[in-house]
Amino acid sequence: MAWIEFLDDITKKFPTHTALIDQATERSLSYLSLKEEVDNWAWLLKDQGVTRGERVAYLNTNTLEHVTLLLACARLGALFVPLNFRLAPEELAEIVERVEPKAFIGHGSCDLPLKKDYPYFNIQELHPQENSERGAFPTVPTSMDDPLLMLFTSGTTGTPKGVLFSGQMLATNQRETCANWGLLSTDKTLVETPFFHTGGYNVLCLPLMSIGGTSVLAKKFDLDNVYQTIEEQKLSVYFAVPTMFQMIAEDERFKKYDFKSIRFFISGGAYCPKELIEEYQKKNLMFKQGFGLTEVGPNCFLLDEDDAIRKVGSIGKPMPHSEVKLFKEDGTEAGVEEVGELLIRGPHVCAGYFREPKRFEECTFDGYFKTGDLAKRDSEGFYYIVGRKKDMYISGGENVYPAEVEKKIRGHESVHECVVVAVPSDKWGEVGYCFLRSEKDWDVEEMREYLNPLLSRYKHPHHVEMVKEFPLLASGKIDRKALQAKAAQKFA
Repeated sequence: MAWIEFLDDITKKFPTHTALIDQATERSLSYLSLKEEVDNWAWLLKDQGVTRGERVAYLNTNTLEHVTLLLACARLGALFVPLNFRLAPEELAEIVERVEPKAFIGHGSCDLPLKKDYPYFNIQELHPQENSERGAFPTVPTSMDDPLLMLFTSGTTGTPKGVLFSGQMLATNQRETCANWGLLSTDKTLVETPFFHTGGYNVLCLPLMSIGGTSVLAKKFDLDNVYQTIEEQKLSVYFAVPTMFQMIAEDERFKKYDFKSIRFFISGGAYCPKELIEEYQKKNLMFKQGFGLTEVGPNCFLLDEDDAIRKVGSIGKPMPHSEVKLFKEDGTEAGVEEVGELLIRGPHVCAGYFREPKRFEECTFDGYFKTGDLAKRDSEGFYYIVGRKKDMYISGGENVYPAEVEKKIRGHESVHECVVVAVPSDKWGEVGYCFLRSEKDWDVEEMREYLNPLLSRYKHPHHVEMVKEFPLLASGKIDRKALQAKAAQKFA
C-alpha cells in the first residue's frame, strides 16, 4: 500500500468538498480537482526525469503547490523537499547541494551561489494542466517505510539535519491527530506555519485532508488576516504558537470578538503561560495544547482544556501511538518528579536523517528517539518539559533548567514573556541572563526579591535585560540561539 492512496479514497468519499484554498491566488480546489491537479503534476515531473527516490526541491512562501507537489512526488515515490525561504543565499545553496535535486523549482530566477547546476524551473513557467488529457497517473508502488518528505531542522543545535518522513510516519500522524483531537470532515483551518516546518503539513493540513476537511493557506501570520479569515471562512480549528496567541489576545479586537465558529484552539511549539490560557477561557473558548518535534511529528502529547489550568505548564499525557520513557544521566529510568531526557518510540518516528545514518543512530536507543528535551512526570502521569538538554547549565555545581526559571518569572502579572540563557561567571562558572518583555521595568534585585520564595538562589538570573520584542524563528518560536549570541557578546 502506498501512502498517497489516502487521497484516492477521500476523493471518492468527498469529491466536492473543498480541500484547499490559497489566499494569495484566491484559488480553491475540491478533492476531485486536487486529485486531478496532483496527477497533472506527477506527469510533468515524470517528463523531467523524476523517478522513485529522486529529490524535488521547492523554494517559495506558502502556496497551494507545496501540497500538490508533495502529493505528486508521493505518486512517483520521489522525495519532496520544501526549502526555507528565510535562509540566506549561502545557506540555501548549501542545502540544495546536499539534496542534489532532480528538479529544483522556485519563484522567479535562481540567484543562489550554487557550485553546480541543477535543473531549475520557474513555477510561473510550468503548466501542469497541459497534462490533463493524460488522465490519472498510475501510482508507483512504494512501501510505507519509504521516505516521501524531507524537512530540515532549524540548525539551532548545529548543521541542519534533513529529517525523512516515511509514509508510515505521515499516515500515523494523520490518523492519531484526527482521532485524539476529534477532528471532523466539516472542520476548516488556517495554515500560516511555513511548509518547510513540520507544523505546516502535520499539525492540521494533512490530518484534515485525510478526512475531507479544508485548509486555507496563508503566506504568513498576520493579525488582520487571522481575524478576517476566521470571520469570512468560518474557521473551526486554529493552531498557533504561544507568541501568536499572545499577539491575538493583545489586539484591541480580541475582547469584542466572539470567535463563534471556533470549536477549539491548539497551542504548541513552546510553553504557554497560564495567564494566556485564562484569557481565552474567559471567552469560553476551548484551548488545547500539544507537543512534538520534527523527528517524531508535532502531535505526540495532548493536554485537554479541562486540565489546562489545573496542570498548567504540562504538555499533557502521551497520545496512544507514543511510547515514552525518561532516562536520567546515569542511564536509569526517572521516577515520579525526577528529571530525565524524554525518549519517544512508535510508528511516528522518522525514517532517519538524509545521508547521515550515524548521526541518526546517535539519537536513538532501543528504537526510541532521544529528543534532547528534559522532562519530568507527576503522579497522575502528566509530563512537564523543564528544558533542553543543551540549554541546561551548571551554576555553582548545580543543574539549572531555564524552562523552570522562565515558568516562575512568567507567573508575575506584569510579565508577557521571558527567556533565560547561560553566560559565563568567574565565581559560579555559569549564571542566568534573563531577557524580559514586561509592562514594568525590572532590575536584578527586584527579580531576586520576587523569586526568593519561588526558587533556590542558585537558579536566580544574575542579569536582566528588558526587550520590546523577541527575535523569532520561521516557526514562530522565540530564537533562543540569537538571544544566546546577544548575551554572549556582552562577555566576550
